[in-house]
Amino acid sequence: MSLEFQHIAHAYTGRTGRVEALSDIAFTAPTGKITCLLGSSGSGKSTLLNLAAGLLPVQSGSIRVGGEEIASANRNPPPEARPVGLVFQDGALFPHMTIAKNIAFGLSGGGSNAVIEQWLERVGLTGLGPRFPHELSGGQQQRAALARAMAPEPQVLLMDEPFASVDIVLRRRLRRDCRRLLREAGTTTILVTHDPEEALDIADHIAVMEGGRIVQFGTPEDLHDRPQTPSVGAIFGGAQVVAATREGESLRTSLGAWPLSCVAGDVPDRGELELLVHAEFLDCIEDASGLEVVDVHPLGVASRLVLQTASGEEITVQTTSEVKEGASYRVVPRDASVRAFAKG
Repeated sequence: MSLEFQHIAHAYTGRTGRVEALSDIAFTAPTGKITCLLGSSGSGKSTLLNLAAGLLPVQSGSIRVGGEEIASANRNPPPEARPVGLVFQDGALFPHMTIAKNIAFGLSGGGSNAVIEQWLERVGLTGLGPRFPHELSGGQQQRAALARAMAPEPQVLLMDEPFASVDIVLRRRLRRDCRRLLREAGTTTILVTHDPEEALDIADHIAVMEGGRIVQFGTPEDLHDRPQTPSVGAIFGGAQVVAATREGESLRTSLGAWPLSCVAGDVPDRGELELLVHAEFLDCIEDASGLEVVDVHPLGVASRLVLQTASGEEITVQTTSEVKEGASYRVVPRDASVRAFAKG
């Protein structure tokens, strides 16, 4: 079943007055796919998840599962009346129940021992059903929370930063195992994260959120290869944003004049621009009037350089050439390696 958000808006009332948390959110999480809501703190991703879960009332717009409305400004059923499962950052297991009883909690009639054992096996917890949550590691607790949420076979699974509380090595393994399990079950999933690597690693589709709006929705390939804004390009491509203006057949930047041939695609004739620049597509040419190298960090076959303008602006370059710290260089992008956006 797909999960559809139709023109969702939401606001909080605080000490300073009304604060807009979401504005005209409209997109569809496809059936059986994993969709990530990606954004920094305050972007609105957790608010949107809580609206779908029923932890917050819908103020404006509607939410549909499989085309059927489950919540709107006129209809806000509680979480238990919605066809959704929910996994929190800390798992939120019942501490007084064994892992087996936690999994059985949402099953009709408590579920059979065979079903519970099956879910323990599927999440890699075979034999741990009699244990209590505090007797498991953090990663094991998250696996148990996933099993509890998926055992009732919800139409939609909502996950709020589910891997944030475990170390990076375990987090990668959990992501891999979770993706496999969700794809096998064909569960439509919404996962909230602030980590671009995590979104690229687990998601079939990503909704990038900024200031309560979705700035781009698409596949990981779409966002990485065809960003629609400089901020999306910086998140996924590891690109830097450089301010520029067009002057005839060149671009004026604080790093020097760059030829138009460095831009892939069309360049606006006038106005301020923002250029997406990748460190590995920049070359350094020794020039006494250029930028000073303030840091050189070896990365194996290449080195990462940080060069600084007289005003303190910095640019990062990744190169295999020998560059000396404290020397001055002119930074030049390679042909068709830069994307240009009109500013504002």
